[in-house]
Amino acid sequence: MSQKPLLTLRETVTFAMLGVLMFCSKLIMELAPNIHLLGALVITFTLVYRAKALIPIYLFVFLLGLYYGFPYHWWGAYLYIWTVLWGVTMLLPKKMPPRVAPIVYMAVCGLHGMLFGVLFAPYNALVFGFNLSQTLAWIGTGLWFDFLHMLGNVAAGALIVPLQRLLLRLERTRAK
Repeated sequence: MSQKPLLTLRETVTFAMLGVLMFCSKLIMELAPNIHLLGALVITFTLVYRAKALIPIYLFVFLLGLYYGFPYHWWGAYLYIWTVLWGVTMLLPKKMPPRVAPIVYMAVCGLHGMLFGVLFAPYNALVFGFNLSQTLAWIGTGLWFDFLHMLGNVAAGALIVPLQRLLLRLERTRAK
């Protein structure tokens, strides 16, 4: 008996390319503080590939570790921050009215950007030994950047539905 592989060769290549796309988009957007396509890409990949979307997400995180160094102060938080967005997206209804879906996706993407500092705070508290008041102060000082992050994520979220359609169309042509 032959067992079906966990991933086909095509899936392996696709997920590798998507992880590299996330990595390259992050590098290209580094000049703009907290403005990037990552949230939109995580949501899009999750809508199309569901649980397997974790593969390009964690490949992206691994590539960041290779590029910047694993002990870099934010790398550990990336191990769970993107999984939170993936999990929230997995909880969204699979079938949403076409007029509602883009708004919901943009809102989720924006909310993740706004809460980024809050999501990051437990990791920083552990790494830097912050107490509760220091952690709250760290969150407070970052609110302006979280607000920018939210605005950027809402704008990038406008790309989710078109990217989702493109990936679904590519997947359908693959299946033929």
